[in-house]
Amino acid sequence: MKNVRFVGLDVHAQTIAVAVAEAGGEVRSLGSIPNRLESVSKLIKKLGKPQQLRVCYEAGPTGYVLYWQLTKLGVRCEVMAPTLIPMKPGDRVKTDRRDAEKLARCYRAGDLTPVWVPDAAHEALRDLVRAREAAKSDQLRARNRLGKFLLRQGRRAAEGVQAWSGRYMKWIKEQVRFEQPAQEATLLDYLHEVEHAAERIQRLEKSIDQAIDTVPQKMRAVIQGLQSLRGIAKISAVSIVAELGEISRFQKAAQLMGYSGVVSSEHSSGERTQRGAISKAGNAHLRRIVVEAAWSYRHRPSVGAALAARQKDLDEPYAEEVKEMAWKAQHRLHSRYSKLSARGKTKQKVITAVGRELLGFVWAIGTHVERAVGVRAPRRRAA
Repeated sequence: MKNVRFVGLDVHAQTIAVAVAEAGGEVRSLGSIPNRLESVSKLIKKLGKPQQLRVCYEAGPTGYVLYWQLTKLGVRCEVMAPTLIPMKPGDRVKTDRRDAEKLARCYRAGDLTPVWVPDAAHEALRDLVRAREAAKSDQLRARNRLGKFLLRQGRRAAEGVQAWSGRYMKWIKEQVRFEQPAQEATLLDYLHEVEHAAERIQRLEKSIDQAIDTVPQKMRAVIQGLQSLRGIAKISAVSIVAELGEISRFQKAAQLMGYSGVVSSEHSSGERTQRGAISKAGNAHLRRIVVEAAWSYRHRPSVGAALAARQKDLDEPYAEEVKEMAWKAQHRLHSRYSKLSARGKTKQKVITAVGRELLGFVWAIGTHVERAVGVRAPRRRAA
């Protein structure tokens, strides 16, 4: 299309810096506008027809609100990955105007990498899952404060009492007392925070159960299918789907592995090939989930009561195929763990390698279920 304009936006909470790159001409700054819907609408009218505009901005704390606003106005917009924006080594001047101009220039040259923008259902589910993850982090910190406080005062539970179990909490409430009122108040405050964190997690998990029943059929089927894998229960499956969206958007498993950042970094030149630690250039939430799930594959392949119950809930059209993939995953990943351990690799490296291959089975099951549900879904009749 002729007369296409490439627009770069440097978005902040209150302002948006705007720059325009003509299809074959200069790159110029248009100043800043308030980050408000009416200001964005006026800007689009000033720049020209929506069909002739290509707008981009960096992914950041402002989310995808601007993307949805521009899309509603009929403008093609893309959200770019900040870490993949080209940067000159000698460039030491950073301003909003220069950032907007660089975005417009690189967007016109095709040097930017867009990120996947979730729809409303995925965005809502991801917010809920990440709220639970934040609650788990707060619970860990609250437990550490209380545990270290008891340790400083020399208070220890009896032998055989597991930390943070029901017996442990009962011991703290009934038997731990201090002579100093200040220490007693400290104990009550730390104990209240631990109990509050547990109630918060329980409340969020209940909300996640309710949210699963309201998501689209394809998303719900993928959540069920992923639970057939060992080490991936309901919360882990929901987290994976919330972070990835449609798994079939990855054309092959290697792309999903690269998206999670569990692939090796590389610095090769000429005849020298040098690979280092994992790149970590990807979704940290997804990477944490698969690495935690990979620990279960250090055990021999088996189907326990909990895993059998999860596999029992699978729909019939694709249940047998998914179970076969999950069983194959147990044999392959346990064998991988055993071989790497026998070679003297550290457990952390072994588990990371197992988690990387686990993503391959996540991709296989997810794409298979999405394809099966898509074929089975009834077609709407034309009006």
